[in-house]
Amino acid sequence: MAKDIKTIWTNCLKVIKDNIDDHSFSTWFAPIKPLKLDGNVLTIQVPSSFFYEWIEEHYIDLLKKTIRKELGQDGKLEYNILVDATQNGISVNYPSSDRNALKNPSVDIPIDINRGTSKEIPNPFIIPGLRKIKVNSQLVESLNFDNFVEGDCNRLARSAGLAIAKNPGKTSFNPLFIFSDTGLGKTHLAHAIGIEVKKNFPDKTVLYVQTSEFLNQFIDSVKDDTTNDFVHFYQMIDVLIMDDIHNLANKLKTQDVFFQLFNTLHQKGNQIILTSDKPPVELEDIEPRLLSRFKWGLAADLQVPDIETRIAIIRKKLHKDGITIPDDVVEYLAYSISTNIRELEGAMISLVAHSSFNRKPITIDLAKTMIDQYVRNSKREISIDYIQKMVCDYFNISVEQMHSSSRKREIVQARQLAMYFAKTMTKSSLASIGVDIGGKDHATVLHAVRTVKNLIDTDKHFRVYVEEIEKKIKL
Repeated sequence: MAKDIKTIWTNCLKVIKDNIDDHSFSTWFAPIKPLKLDGNVLTIQVPSSFFYEWIEEHYIDLLKKTIRKELGQDGKLEYNILVDATQNGISVNYPSSDRNALKNPSVDIPIDINRGTSKEIPNPFIIPGLRKIKVNSQLVESLNFDNFVEGDCNRLARSAGLAIAKNPGKTSFNPLFIFSDTGLGKTHLAHAIGIEVKKNFPDKTVLYVQTSEFLNQFIDSVKDDTTNDFVHFYQMIDVLIMDDIHNLANKLKTQDVFFQLFNTLHQKGNQIILTSDKPPVELEDIEPRLLSRFKWGLAADLQVPDIETRIAIIRKKLHKDGITIPDDVVEYLAYSISTNIRELEGAMISLVAHSSFNRKPITIDLAKTMIDQYVRNSKREISIDYIQKMVCDYFNISVEQMHSSSRKREIVQARQLAMYFAKTMTKSSLASIGVDIGGKDHATVLHAVRTVKNLIDTDKHFRVYVEEIEKKIKL
């Protein structure tokens, strides 16, 4: 039985649709028309040379699989391209609105699906006569991957950043949307990716820009009637890093320009990296069509670093600066400031400066004095890690012992007290407290809290323990 071209192409589309997202399918495959089948050669019509180039660049492997599945290992593919160009002295134009008319000018390009992708069709986004200029990337060289400490809190975002740096614009992480609370390393990671791209691809144009700066540039371009120059400049950027994208809120005209710019860069296969203090779903006063594009790639959050990562951050900084301070002071700093890396590094710098200027050795007492001054004007947030540290110090046991399954009286008591203080001094749920303190469930935490409250009411010696530990924690 003769093969039906429509059936073959429909079967191909089913496979393709199962392997890509709906938006990509509707954009790049729905407009394709199957034209003819000559033996094992399938000819499809695409709307433009850019269409052909994009499919060859991004979907050739998928096409190989589907064509071979339908036509066998000897299956071949040809493109019929509706073009708007002058090539080899032959002038051809875009077709009329009736794209089904066979009179429309087109170019047939045979494709051997056993070879690599083609790069011969010119990119329509490159403006004739506009040469690529050298752009100051605005990257801070010290904010590189070597100085970015990896931990569970940032592993996904860091790994995605390294993948992008090896192949910018060609991974599924486009855009890369990095979000977190302030001071957790978004800007550092964004700079690190840009620096690594420039190291791997010196010819690529990388630009880091604050969203507020982008806004001011756009306003100036409108005022000076140079908006086209503004847009053309950003269209030339190979890797665009926009910091604090949430600042686009309520800026409708700038959002519209950025929407068009985003589309152009993304279609060219250029890399876009965005940072924000909120995930895309929580951003307010930004157009839905722009928010949807923020979700095309990967949204990766940077979480509050655990105690091990905070200690590693301090030691990395000290090693870089050639400074040595006692381990107990390092741990005290890490336990005292748990929610903001920038504040943690600032406290460490203040401690070293205080020691140097006053010619005092760096001790735990000096650290306590300095930390008290450092956080005096802000409400200090007590972490579960810090509570565990203080309780374990009081009972002279290690955190690992407290997390163990030991039923020794002092270890059980320490574990219950840590759970009690975590419940009364933090906003954490019973479940999260249990996970942090030995991997227990919420029922165990609830039992511990009730036990401690009962002992406070009935055992005066135990009540003294609680009061003394509470003072240490709040010190």
